[in-house]
Amino acid sequence: MNNKNYIPDTEEEQDGYVKIDRYNPDTISKIAEHYQDILNLLGENPQREGVLKTPERVAKALTFLTHGYDLSPADILKSAMFKEEYSQMVVVKDIEVYSMCEHHMLPFFGKAHIAYIPNGHIVGLSKIPRVVDAFARRLQVQERLTNEIRDCIQETLKPIGVGVVIECRHLCMSMRGIQKQNSVTTTSAFTGAFLHEKTRSEFLQLISSKLI
Repeated sequence: MNNKNYIPDTEEEQDGYVKIDRYNPDTISKIAEHYQDILNLLGENPQREGVLKTPERVAKALTFLTHGYDLSPADILKSAMFKEEYSQMVVVKDIEVYSMCEHHMLPFFGKAHIAYIPNGHIVGLSKIPRVVDAFARRLQVQERLTNEIRDCIQETLKPIGVGVVIECRHLCMSMRGIQKQNSVTTTSAFTGAFLHEKTRSEFLQLISSKLI
């Protein structure tokens, strides 16, 4: 992980086991101070046993959940591009998505389905989910997330076309506000060949089918 808040493993003896911590202590300390103030403002006692370490834990959680800011999705793709004369659709579907709504800083989660048609180069299959994570692990809106994944693959691989469909549940809609627990948001973005109905329909059929 290439993250300014990520440091090499340090070992610390704690409660009889060796704890490995990968977070920048200065960043964690600063974020934790603010969360201690938030607990006070909410009427909680920050010195209560159950929440004594909550500010630090939340700081570490947020640092992990937003580590995508320090990743380069294009570099991820470039690290495993291979010349290959394959010109049919490549689909990677059911990729788990976990992100944070930038409006309320509550999670949204679901699945991404990605396809591209190579134009002289293919990419290592694991790099597609890594690109999804690199963009998702930021404060996001689903619409922008969908476009960013599409644009990154198109601009880096330069394929004949790219198709992206994302389906997510948003906790900002289910546990607050309108409180609709069963709503699912679907977004899509296409380039090149996927702008044509025949290619797009093939992609949508493939991600809907259960072949395994």
